[in-house]
Order: sequence, then structure tokens, then C-alpha cells
Amino acid sequence: MSSDASRAEAKPRRSSWFRPPKKESPDGSMSLGDHLREIRYRVTISALALVLAAIGCAFFYQPLVLFIMEPYNVARADVKAANPEANLQLANTGVTGPFTLGVVILIVCGLIITIPVWLYQIWAFVAPGLLAKEKKYVLYFMAAGIPLFLAGCAMGYWVWPKGIAVMLSFTPQDLGIMNYQDMAEFVTLELKIILIFGASFLLPVIVVALNLFNVVRGHQLKKWRKGVFFGSFVLAAIATPSTDPFTMLCMAIPMTLLFYLSELICRGLDKRKGVVAAEEEEFNIDVDDGK
Repeated sequence: MSSDASRAEAKPRRSSWFRPPKKESPDGSMSLGDHLREIRYRVTISALALVLAAIGCAFFYQPLVLFIMEPYNVARADVKAANPEANLQLANTGVTGPFTLGVVILIVCGLIITIPVWLYQIWAFVAPGLLAKEKKYVLYFMAAGIPLFLAGCAMGYWVWPKGIAVMLSFTPQDLGIMNYQDMAEFVTLELKIILIFGASFLLPVIVVALNLFNVVRGHQLKKWRKGVFFGSFVLAAIATPSTDPFTMLCMAIPMTLLFYLSELICRGLDKRKGVVAAEEEEFNIDVDDGK
């Protein structure tokens, strides 16, 4: 009987990776071990969804490669139109090059497809520890942040061919020089460009969040405006891996506009809170006395 009972207890443990831990406490609190088991469960579900999505994407590998290479094809056509003798070539290097390229493409596509899954897993883990007001703020930030991030990624994908064409145009003409580009390196650079653009479009969400938590005020953003505008151009010049001026401007200009939009939103929120011009001084910090 004891052996049967132990077997019965062992059976649930085999699938514990696929089940969230039970909250036995009446107030819903969990021990450190339960938190770690829940993290394991959330990560397992997210990883399983990623693997299944990547396997599904393998059936559409050819269209995915064509979509990823489209910016290069557009840039090559522009360079060829200006210099018909330009010799541009994409290639895989090494025996493992094609396999590495395929793994990178499928994992990235799987991450994109499973965004709702792993975002929900993060939310399900964090939400029980948040107050009702904090949950509302998080939902607002996600509702604004996800479309902005996707818009930034789309902007990066649209700008990327122009950046490629600018960089390839520096290849010396009439010297028989071939511009050779490794596909894995190209895909990595393209992903960096797209993700950097997506992250840069999250600027207003971050600024407004800091305002809601009383870290910054609208009048402070107004004072910092010139410095932020200058810093946006410097950051764009550093952050864009292609280093061409067109890509830099296409990132810096939207960042400055989004910062100005976030400044207007913060000033409107301050006005609703009763923080008017006459009361702004009380939020200024005196460096000498720390008040």
C-alpha cells in the first residue's frame, strides 16, 4: 500500500513542469520555492510555444527568407540603377552557415509569433503582486507600447534598404571590386536595426511612466528639450549599426517628435493633478540641501 501511495504521489510530479504551483495559502501568498516553480512553469510554457512556432515556421522557410532579404534586393536594385557594373553578392560561408541562418530565422519568427504567449506568462507571474491601480497602468503601457514598438520595427524595415544602398554606394567603381556579404551577418545586422528602431519608439511610454510615478514633471521635460533633441541625434548615430546618415536621421527625427509628444502628455497629466506653473517650484530639487 505504501508503495502504491508513493507512486501516486510521484505521478503528478512528472508533469509539474506543465502545471503552475497550487496556492495553498488563503491570502494567495507563495513561498520562495513556489515562486521558483512558477517561474519554471512560465518559462517552460513559453519555450514550448516557441519551439512549436519555430517548427511551424519551417514549413514557410522560403517565403520568410525572401521577406528578410527583400531590403537587400531593393538596395541592390537601386545601386545597380546608379552603377550597372556594380558586383553585389549574398552568400553563406562555411559548412554550418546555412544551418545557422535557418536556426536564427526560425527562432526570431517563433519569438514574434508567440508574443501573446510569453507576454501573458510574464503578466500572469507579475499581476498577483500588483495593486489594482498598478495593474491598470501596466495594461495602459502595454496597449500603447506594443503598437509603438511594432511601428518602430516597421519603420526600421522600411528604412533599412535606403541605408544599405547608401553604404554599398561607397564601393569603388570601375575597379572590378565585388561587394561580398555574408547572409548570417546581414540578417543579424537587419535584426539589430529593426529592434533598435522598435525600442526607440518606446520613448514616450517610458517618459509618461516616469511622470505617472512622479519621477519627472512636464516643466522639467520642457527645460531638457534641447539637450534631449541633441542627445537623440547622438544616440541614433551610436545605436545604428549601419552608421549611414540616412538611417541615423530616420531614427533621430521620430525620437525628437515622440519626446515632444510625451512632453505635451506629461504637461497635460500634471495639469490634471493640479501641478500648475505656480506650484512647479516645489518640485525643483535644491542641490545644496537636497530638498
